[in-house]
Amino acid sequence: MNSRERLVNAFSDQAPDRPPVWIMRQAGRYLPEYRALKEKYDFVTMVKTPDLATEVTLQPLRRFKQLDAAIIFSDILIVPEAMGLPYSFREKGGIQMAGEIRSQADVDKLDSTGVADRTAYISDAIRQVRGELGNSKAVLGFGGSPWTLATYMIEGGSSKEYTNARYMFNNERPLFDSLMNKLSDGLIDLFKSQIDAGVDAIQIFDSWAAAAPDGQYWDCSLKWIQKIIEALGDSTPIILFTKGMSAHHEDLIRTGARALAADQSVNLAEWKKELPQGITLQGNLNPDLMPGEPEVAAAATKQLLDSMSPWSRYIFNLGHGITPQARIETMQAVLETIDSVK
Repeated sequence: MNSRERLVNAFSDQAPDRPPVWIMRQAGRYLPEYRALKEKYDFVTMVKTPDLATEVTLQPLRRFKQLDAAIIFSDILIVPEAMGLPYSFREKGGIQMAGEIRSQADVDKLDSTGVADRTAYISDAIRQVRGELGNSKAVLGFGGSPWTLATYMIEGGSSKEYTNARYMFNNERPLFDSLMNKLSDGLIDLFKSQIDAGVDAIQIFDSWAAAAPDGQYWDCSLKWIQKIIEALGDSTPIILFTKGMSAHHEDLIRTGARALAADQSVNLAEWKKELPQGITLQGNLNPDLMPGEPEVAAAATKQLLDSMSPWSRYIFNLGHGITPQARIETMQAVLETIDSVK
């Protein structure tokens, strides 16, 4: 069984020889080869240049042979930008949007048609990556959830309180729904282009799920994800990552996602018992282990693998993205542990 088959089979009941593995945010500042590129090109340039995005996507796979999938190098905020609201990075960290969505006039200026055309650099990079890998490895696309993207757009950038986004949902629902419909349509266009380019699965990141108003998670976020998944059909598996919202598993399943990705706060083995058969789980080694000693991370990996055995419908991953402080030798120890289990 090659790496691509291993990941594709994770969405079926077929027992794998070992769990498939890819790591969220595989490319990053912990890799010296990435840092070397970053000295020459800024982040947005690398995202928008297919040759560079392909190179960054493939760097982790060249270094770590145990990875079963390449996740395309991109950013969730390419969709708001393609709709007319660009983003940039603040000097002290975080995202700065070029404006704020606060009125219907602001929403009306957004163009959700042609998002795939305006982000063609992503599908071009996916085709290049597939050409490099052939059928040996899986290729994954991704994007943000409508709610997570909306928080940036309404707040005007990164936020800790999400006051304006929650206010719009609670007090200006027609305006909120208008924005979410446009974002959903733009994401559908993006994801269809990724599928046409040859991805084996797509992950939707609802990273700011926990910012949804209490008791309103379905109407605030998940129903829009359901709309997207229904529009895409069932030919390509969708992995749904929601941070801090595992208690809502019935609604998560209701979206139609084929796989649920858990953050590190979840006891994955116990969560598995609560879920119906036919749902693939992904996760959830604590990324805080990655800057630490290899032996500690390897032991935690073995414990997680043992708790999830047998590994049908399971994908090993971190509980969130790998950090710039991660040690290469610790990553290698984690992957060697996975590769050693049978």
